[in-house]
Amino acid sequence: MSDDSASQEVLPPQAQDPRGKPAAETPLGAYTRPDRGLVAADIIAIFLTGLWLIGVVIYFLFLRPEGQESTQAGLILSMLAIFLPIALIWIGSTVAKTASIMRQEAARLQGAIDAMRNAYIQQSQLAPPPGLKPSIEKKLDEIVASQKQTETAIATFATTRQARLPAQAKEQPALIQQGVADGDSQPGLALGTPPEALGPALSVSDFIGALNFPENENDAEGFRQLRRALADTNSGKLVRASQDVLTLLSQDGIYMDDLRPDRSRPELWRKFADGQRGSEISGIGGIHDRSGLALASGRMRSDPIFRDAVHHFLRQFDKTFAKFAGQASDDDIVRLSDTRTARAFMLLGRVAGTFD
Repeated sequence: MSDDSASQEVLPPQAQDPRGKPAAETPLGAYTRPDRGLVAADIIAIFLTGLWLIGVVIYFLFLRPEGQESTQAGLILSMLAIFLPIALIWIGSTVAKTASIMRQEAARLQGAIDAMRNAYIQQSQLAPPPGLKPSIEKKLDEIVASQKQTETAIATFATTRQARLPAQAKEQPALIQQGVADGDSQPGLALGTPPEALGPALSVSDFIGALNFPENENDAEGFRQLRRALADTNSGKLVRASQDVLTLLSQDGIYMDDLRPDRSRPELWRKFADGQRGSEISGIGGIHDRSGLALASGRMRSDPIFRDAVHHFLRQFDKTFAKFAGQASDDDIVRLSDTRTARAFMLLGRVAGTFD
């Protein structure tokens, strides 16, 4: 290696901080280490020291009274008179330099705090905020573990035989008319009976309960409602789409139980079911959690899988809710709007611009 290249790799003194680290490793790159050479305080101290010594020499050579005895006490007082002012001058110089260094250090720390604050704000818009309290971290871990157990239980219960419906559920009107195929539904066979027509129609209560999903692995009624909804052709698509987006949102720490949406009138939901969009129905998008909206919006732009899942879920919710609202009461609509699926629709609908 040549001398020129070696000289280029050596950091200049001003590029290092007082601890010997490069400036790039310090939070504030504009901070430079104080120069070890002479500063203004040192120059002033040297000037005053020289001036004082000149005055002492002039005094002892020309102004000292003649015949004054040189006793030991007098010699001590003379030494104090000569060197004490010099010591005070250099103490003042040291204090001035220390104050200058402290001011620079305070400015560096303030700049580091500002940089950390800006970095935290930028990171909080793209990712979950770091440094959560242990209690919150423990709660999030418990929710994730509970969700994994719920997904395992769903897979187990979905393969079992359907439980017999209670008598009161059979008396409720059917939620979705069977035998009417959607544009994207599987067409019925020319001969024979569709499999879903062999069982009882899905009730309103079971449909709403399925959209809210089981509370935990011990929620037997919730799993029964979920199995009933999954067995239905039309509602099963919405339930699966909702489960997909809820799982993806949980990866970013967004849980529907943490959201507190504004209550909206059933009339607005019926307008949505009739096909109205935009500001006229903006009242049903009652999610205002800025952290959740920012995280979901950022992932919509960066993750194509998440974006496709969201659009599929919004289409299924739109299509299924239009059928539901046609034969549901206002109380049924209010109950559905408080489910986890409806909250996901409010959040993702606002992100996708459904209410703009």
